[in-house]
Amino acid sequence: MTSPIVVFDLDGTLVDTAVDLVAGLNHAIAQKGVEPVTYEDLTHLVGHGAKAMIERTYSLRQKELTDDDLQSQLKEFIAYYSDTMPGLSRPYPGVLAAMDALSAAGFKLAVCTNKMEALARKLLDTLDLTARFAAITGGDTFAVRKPNAEHLLSTIAMADADPTQAIMIGDSLNDILVARNASIPSIGVPFGYSDVPIEDLNPTQVIHHFDELTPDLVHKLLRR
Repeated sequence: MTSPIVVFDLDGTLVDTAVDLVAGLNHAIAQKGVEPVTYEDLTHLVGHGAKAMIERTYSLRQKELTDDDLQSQLKEFIAYYSDTMPGLSRPYPGVLAAMDALSAAGFKLAVCTNKMEALARKLLDTLDLTARFAAITGGDTFAVRKPNAEHLLSTIAMADADPTQAIMIGDSLNDILVARNASIPSIGVPFGYSDVPIEDLNPTQVIHHFDELTPDLVHKLLRR
């Protein structure tokens, strides 16, 4: 019998990365003389990747952003962000204990993120989390990415798990949509980088702290 699997989004779900993502952005834009921004300037776009953050910043600062500038800014961001990992990024409270309990109960764990796979893996490596996961996939691992169902389904397949025994946990629309598109139950968390309350996205279940993520809860959702 295949082990059930719990699949986590990364930024804003498993690890709080906002401070370091904004720091990487501000380092990149400083090379072009653009004034720094704050998380409050970007809000949910922190969870949408460096490209979206750069575009938002240039729009805020009323600066023209050419394709060449965007590519050079992305390169600067990736280099700085990668070199300074893990920075202040830390797993959310309770998530390590929750993963311990799930693993002890026979669940596999995986990560499905739209972050570049190399950056996701390096972040998890620097936080000593990599060994916990049967699969880690990023936005560039496959030809598609969340909310396309194949990103989640392919992650589950890489973990040698059964999609009918899978749960997706995330903080944003892409996470809830990818689960819905794959016909997989979802758990939403309210402490990440969504631009709307997680309840408005209609996940199967909302938890407000990882203390609530128990094997019993996941089994209950899988039986629905």
